[in-house]
Amino acid sequence: MLVDDAPDGGAESRALLVPAGWHGQRLDRALAALVPELSRSYLQQLIEGGQLALNGARASKPALRVKAGDALCLRILPTPQSQAFVPQAMALEVVFEDEHLAVIDKPAALVVHPAPGNWGGTLLNGLLARDERARQLPRAGIVHRLDKDTSGLMVVARSRAAMAGLVERLAARQVRREYVALAHGAWRGAAQRTVDAPIGRDPRNRLRMAVVDLEKNAGKAAQTFVTLLHNSEQGCVLQCRLGTGRTHQIRVHLAHLGHPLLADALYGGAPAAGLTRQALHARRLAFEHPVTLQPLAFDSPLPPDMAQAMRQWALGYNLPE
Repeated sequence: MLVDDAPDGGAESRALLVPAGWHGQRLDRALAALVPELSRSYLQQLIEGGQLALNGARASKPALRVKAGDALCLRILPTPQSQAFVPQAMALEVVFEDEHLAVIDKPAALVVHPAPGNWGGTLLNGLLARDERARQLPRAGIVHRLDKDTSGLMVVARSRAAMAGLVERLAARQVRREYVALAHGAWRGAAQRTVDAPIGRDPRNRLRMAVVDLEKNAGKAAQTFVTLLHNSEQGCVLQCRLGTGRTHQIRVHLAHLGHPLLADALYGGAPAAGLTRQALHARRLAFEHPVTLQPLAFDSPLPPDMAQAMRQWALGYNLPE
């Protein structure tokens, strides 16, 4: 019997069976595969809170090993997280789609994944509403993210084969991701520069990331390739290509160079040239299709707010091939 026998109050109960392929696996891992729209950490909380019955008896240990054919009854409480993974119709610009994946051109101000403070109205909610396949995949097929105020191209999976292949390619740095950035200050020195500087949580402000000394602070190697596109005394237009994909990587690396993005208050930027959101656009995405192995490449035009800011500062936008 579950710990709370009071009226449901919006709680949802699900009856599940452990498939043969999950025999001997941890309870929380098997449950995450059976209920992919909920995170494993949240499912662990439900298990530890007495909201799961295994073959009719309460099971409160996430590490418990399950057997093929075990009957599970999960009670999903109506918390903000459980209510976040719901379909919400929204207009999404899909630039490519086949049975395995889709490429989305994300507008600025759209959050990619539900999190505290943004439990609804995210790209994940929109994907669940437009695509039945997304409901069968963890995180609705999302394999990488863009910050809320960064615009541009993202690839999302529509099949498990594509999701596994995209994750592998991202980890192997086989997905080419290029951005256009509008930064404060005139660029000095070489027109091309490789920024090799590890990134971790800022020890002085846990809400942001920073370039860190790995001998003193936790962090990961991070590499960004920066090319100057146009320059002025007020600012510069830069092409940034990711070598790695760390949180806020381009924003942190450019601030480290003394060129914070326009309107990126978290990393030292300020509103300018009419821009009130960080001036970063994911303009190009290129990769080998994870299933068909076809080479794919997509480009996104500069959004109007960044184009207007560049005109205001008399900056051009000639991209190298």
